[in-house]
Amino acid sequence: MSEHLAVNRASWNRFVSEHLSSDFYDVAGFLAGQDSLNEPELELLGDVRGLRILHLQCHFGMDSISLARRGANVTAVDLSEEAIKAGQELAEKDGQDVRFIVSDVLAEGLLADEEFDMVFTSYGAITWLKDLDIWAERIAHWLRPDGRLVLAEFHPLLGTFNDEFTHVEYPYFNTGAIEGSQRGSYAARDSDLEFEYKVWNHHIGEVLGCVIGNGMSLEAFHEYDYSPYNCFPGLEEHGEGRYVIEGKAGLFPMVYSFSARKV
Repeated sequence: MSEHLAVNRASWNRFVSEHLSSDFYDVAGFLAGQDSLNEPELELLGDVRGLRILHLQCHFGMDSISLARRGANVTAVDLSEEAIKAGQELAEKDGQDVRFIVSDVLAEGLLADEEFDMVFTSYGAITWLKDLDIWAERIAHWLRPDGRLVLAEFHPLLGTFNDEFTHVEYPYFNTGAIEGSQRGSYAARDSDLEFEYKVWNHHIGEVLGCVIGNGMSLEAFHEYDYSPYNCFPGLEEHGEGRYVIEGKAGLFPMVYSFSARKV
């Protein structure tokens, strides 16, 4: 396993127990029937009943389970063994049949003989991937003819700012890995948990270029001036379930989404 995968896997394994008990994920509310999917992805997903969906970088699978609740046949993949174990237990408690797989989503041979109607990925996922061309190539392979990729993701413009959103600290364009360490996570900010990370800020031109260059045709593209999650420092609620950077509402996009169809 490459060094960056080992570092990131160790960090995500350490996140799981604290995320499961966090108010951010509200697992009890989810098991009581709350939906984990948000407006940006719901606008693109459509009716998923009967569809074979591959959910990439699923963490412990709340969105995977939400898709299964809607009648989809879901396969969910994540790098973290602890997350997959928690996802399996959560699906069992919820009475949903979701297939969970521990793997790097870029691993050669992963689900090589299978086809899906849809590949889905969302929010804070692709920044952990080094090579989006391989990612898009894999997705094109997994999709059946006329199948769709649906992505909802934090806008790479957010990745240019420092943690307090007071100034630009990182390049918008992908010039290489961004690595470091920090205390706490987006779901447990007051935690004493310290973790290391190695991520990449994939600008939109890179993302769409890789998708189109690997045989998929863009069908829809949207940008949103809010986050559906209170997951960054200094956010304030600006309408129910919509979070913006304090004092900067409406100034720049925070989320983008798109769907692309295999040609």
